[in-house]
Amino acid sequence: MKYIKKRLTIDKVVIDDIAKKFGTPTYCYSYTQLKKNINNFKKNFKSFSPLICFAIKSNTNLNLIREIQKFGLGADVVSMGELMMALKAGINPKKIVFSGVGKTSKEIDYAIDKKILLINAESKSEIKEIDRIARLKKKKVQIGIRLNPNTDAKTLSQISTGKKENKFGINEKTFLELISFCQNSKNINLECLSVHIGSQILDHKPYEKMLNVLDKIIDKTKHKFKFIDLGGGMGISYNDNSKKLNYQKYNSAIKKFLKKHPSKIIFEPGRSIVGDVGFLISRIIYIKENEKKDFIILDAAMNDLMRPALYGANHKTLPSIKRNQISKKIYEFVGPICESTDKFVSLKKFQKLKEKEIIVMCDVGAYGMSLSSNYNLRPKPVELLIKGSNIRIIKKRQKHTDLI
Repeated sequence: MKYIKKRLTIDKVVIDDIAKKFGTPTYCYSYTQLKKNINNFKKNFKSFSPLICFAIKSNTNLNLIREIQKFGLGADVVSMGELMMALKAGINPKKIVFSGVGKTSKEIDYAIDKKILLINAESKSEIKEIDRIARLKKKKVQIGIRLNPNTDAKTLSQISTGKKENKFGINEKTFLELISFCQNSKNINLECLSVHIGSQILDHKPYEKMLNVLDKIIDKTKHKFKFIDLGGGMGISYNDNSKKLNYQKYNSAIKKFLKKHPSKIIFEPGRSIVGDVGFLISRIIYIKENEKKDFIILDAAMNDLMRPALYGANHKTLPSIKRNQISKKIYEFVGPICESTDKFVSLKKFQKLKEKEIIVMCDVGAYGMSLSSNYNLRPKPVELLIKGSNIRIIKKRQKHTDLI
């Protein structure tokens, strides 16, 4: 995304032209950036050729997942719906990993029937349920066990998953007990040790600590794991000042680990694949003046982009047309929903804005539309894929008649 003659563009398309043709609010995805991200991810870890399973929860657009599938990626799913979506997008079942703490009997049954690569179990009760269903079906099921490595990823508490107080995975003592259970089962084949310590990680050190925990526990188990699933969590730069994850150092740590424990590495990236691919285009409805700040009331709201209200997340916010006039007051960008949390960001020294102008929120490709809702009975935005100068609708805008 860049300014050409003071007009903001995605690839070769002018933002204002998109707003004029398709209306607002509108989600746009850059195919160029998507391709770049996937190739960059592969390149950084090519020395051991991991199985890359895209985290479907980060973006559930069927047509976007189809594009991702064309690069040979698999899928990490956390529900039956996501598994169905991955299969419909053409992803090979033998590249699908089913994660999550609360898989129902129906979901386990469906996953076994679809012959996916792995069901990553997260409790003793779940493993017993997989064993029961597999026995009824007279099948042997490949599973992984998710270990909670008690590793702090040093990110937001709301997206931490690897500490002992988090609901995910099992502790070392239970892990060692369950290996014996699996080895004695005729219907379970324990193939994978799985971990995932959190999201939006920008430092390689928590990953190194995680690998050290895995090294020690594998030595204790004396079990040969075919797969080591390292999860995802690789962060992106949401603003110009944030640091970037050093993939080379993470790669080196994994290579060192693999010398001692040769196995196939699985990654489950979501945000690092689609985060900076997406943009939310919105129009200013009104500018509501106040003493200390002006409220920039947009036609996009927290139902369209939940991350700021949910996590206090910041998204780079840009005007579609660049001008030199700077506002003397703080601008608080808000939506029209009847909640005080329906706000996106407060900015000082932003360029002076006018009503009806277009605003763009960046880096919304991950957990933007997938967390969206119809709160206040608001229809969901149209989704567009931009490929060079070509624009394709990959999901139609909802209508009120679809909801009522």
